[in-house]
Amino acid sequence: MNIMRRRTVSFPRARSAAVASAVIASAVLAGCGGDDVSSTHTPVVVGGTVTIATASETPSFHPYAQFGSALAPYAYDSLVAMAPDGQVVSGLAETWRAGATSASFTLRKGVTCSDGTILTASGVARSLSYASDPHNRLVGARAALPGVPFTASADDAARTVSVRMASPYSFIVRTIGVLPIVCPAGLADPGALDRSTRGTGPYVLSGYTSGGPYLFTRRKGYAWGPRGATNAAAGQPERIVVSVVPQESTVANLLLTGGVNIATVTGPDRARLTGHGLATAQVPTVVGLTFFNERSGRPLSDPVLRQALVGALDRKGLANVAIGGDGTPASHLTAENSVCHADVATRNLPSRSAVGALGAAGWTKNARGRLVKQGRPLRLRLLSSADFGSTLPSVAELMAATWQALGADVDLVSESRNAVVQAMYQSGDFDVVVGSSPGPPLPAQLVPYFSGPPPSRGLNFAHVVNRAYDRFVALALRAPGTASCADWNRAAAALFRSADALPVADGTGTVYGYRTTFAVAHGGQVVPTSIRLHR
Repeated sequence: MNIMRRRTVSFPRARSAAVASAVIASAVLAGCGGDDVSSTHTPVVVGGTVTIATASETPSFHPYAQFGSALAPYAYDSLVAMAPDGQVVSGLAETWRAGATSASFTLRKGVTCSDGTILTASGVARSLSYASDPHNRLVGARAALPGVPFTASADDAARTVSVRMASPYSFIVRTIGVLPIVCPAGLADPGALDRSTRGTGPYVLSGYTSGGPYLFTRRKGYAWGPRGATNAAAGQPERIVVSVVPQESTVANLLLTGGVNIATVTGPDRARLTGHGLATAQVPTVVGLTFFNERSGRPLSDPVLRQALVGALDRKGLANVAIGGDGTPASHLTAENSVCHADVATRNLPSRSAVGALGAAGWTKNARGRLVKQGRPLRLRLLSSADFGSTLPSVAELMAATWQALGADVDLVSESRNAVVQAMYQSGDFDVVVGSSPGPPLPAQLVPYFSGPPPSRGLNFAHVVNRAYDRFVALALRAPGTASCADWNRAAAALFRSADALPVADGTGTVYGYRTTFAVAHGGQVVPTSIRLHR
């Protein structure tokens, strides 16, 4: 078989001006509640240190930068939080109200920043305005905030922050409301946010080394977490150490020996963690979320070719490989616990019959059995990274084998996480990229990746132009909350019919705890105020 394989070495601290696969991480900024709660029964430890493993380095601690957003909940709070049942609960704001074009939030009394200053409504409004200003090019914030422009204002005497949208938006509270708030000291010196934290959260960054570990130390007097949570309950750690451990096999070993207290494992190493008394929390995911480069001049700008390539795939076989067992083909671009989730993929993705349309579109086979059009052979550059999930290179290999049998030459490249990001958002040198994602909690958060400008002005790295998708998005944005779901799912169906994206499998990741209990937010983010260290 004529598939080219290559592992490319990249520098792990390379900074990207755009998102590290922003769909992969857009949910990190969303919410402080929990989707699942772990359990254990031994007595708690007073004070102590909890070590949490993460798969990748954090080159910036700026909460609105892509690579800093994962650690933001330790040092920053949001106006509201999401409860385990999906309900909105209090955060920095004790009350709130919202309509289709506006929302207001009333702050709790006595909230202080890590430097001891009182957080005012004006300070919150400034943070929201800073995050949403396109001139600041804050990619992590753009991934979480509405694509609709808005303005923020404040009344300090009434402790209220008001938001007004330029046009209707379905989920104002669930997007703007869950954005981490940066205190005025951070806004006065944004460059300092790369290496320090300036928030109201339960912990502050107190030390780090390049490549990890990262040390967070508990603040005193904190009492404004989700539903008024504090950081002074019995068992809450004095220190949280975040260690970078790229390999899941190593993570599993450390969990078994107590080398780390909390870590996520998504692949086959979970089998050997069963039966060892570890606390667990399950996190729904989309495994193998695949994008196609539709930029003009790239082969997959041809919709007939995209549809044929997707239709040729054995989705059940891909799902089995993605899960490492009996997998279920993905039903949506979002995970099963996301708002508006439904099985949209099954009835809308191209079928095998799409292969038959290649001839009419000008694709023929040469004497070597290779697909050609206007004398040019079909050559695809297919990227994956084990950093996004241990099974993904194997998923990409099965895709490549299928397309090779169809007549394509496939350059199969396994890269580091950062190298894939750079290809997506800087060089554009890819045709297909296979990733893994918890999926954003809201369908509206997918919009920047499937419409609008490409990098560096936007997040549409695949250069998707789908008028049907845009039309249904416009309709969905006018409806409040879940009343918009029918149109959101019609929008997703339009993407599937055009083969603009392919989710491979519905899966779960597991967050494990060694002598710890915790709750997890959407996407597997551990809720800092929920952590308890046990003997």
